Amino acid sequence: MVGRGETIGPMGSSANQGYCAFTKAVEHLGDRWSFLIVRELAMFGPQGFSALAGGLPGRISRSVLADKLRKLEDLGLVMREEPGSRGAPYRLAPAGQQLVPTLKSLWDWAEHWVPEDPAMAERDPTVISAWLVHRVRRASAPAQQAAIELNVTGSGERVWLLVGRDIEPSLCLDDPMLDVSRYVYVDADPSGLYPIARGSRSWTDAIADRSVRAWGDPDLLAAMPTWFNEVDVPIREAVVA
Repeated sequence: MVGRGETIGPMGSSANQGYCAFTKAVEHLGDRWSFLIVRELAMFGPQGFSALAGGLPGRISRSVLADKLRKLEDLGLVMREEPGSRGAPYRLAPAGQQLVPTLKSLWDWAEHWVPEDPAMAERDPTVISAWLVHRVRRASAPAQQAAIELNVTGSGERVWLLVGRDIEPSLCLDDPMLDVSRYVYVDADPSGLYPIARGSRSWTDAIADRSVRAWGDPDLLAAMPTWFNEVDVPIREAVVA
């Protein structure tokens, strides 16, 4: 609202430099892949071209990925580990690192306000792994690092969710080669893991009715449900209450 005696400045992009800057950001980054590439490098650190192609959720052609990486390099968001070396891994440049808090804010907003789409997990099971990372509760994670090997039916590959009290939870595309006693193995369809990843169902209930199959070290298996945030109250119920 505008108070008494206050005036509203001129509207429109030609009179508002902030609006112009916002428009440029949308024009450069408002596509399906740019934010996902930045997020991937922020979560997993420097990666080569093939690792990026295999790690991005969804299907991206190598030609499209190459085009997006060139664009992000031109914008100063992404750079090579060894500038000028065609085979060097990609990493976030300083401008890309400053974009990470904005992406985190966007993620938090989407978690609360974007309608759920279970079909998305069916189309692209790899997004479930990223959601699970977001639900890890470090304070309850084991003191010694452990790995949850996730085999999501339909994804065509395994990923390892690394958890520990003193580390940020992360996904690994290769077996971290921990001692065998530090593993829990999970095998499930996207429909079984989706409600856990979205906070509407507990690991305990899913394992009990066998919609999720889990095995491994007995002590770790018993403790695993406590490594994740508890089941959430749905947003709509919270508002009504």
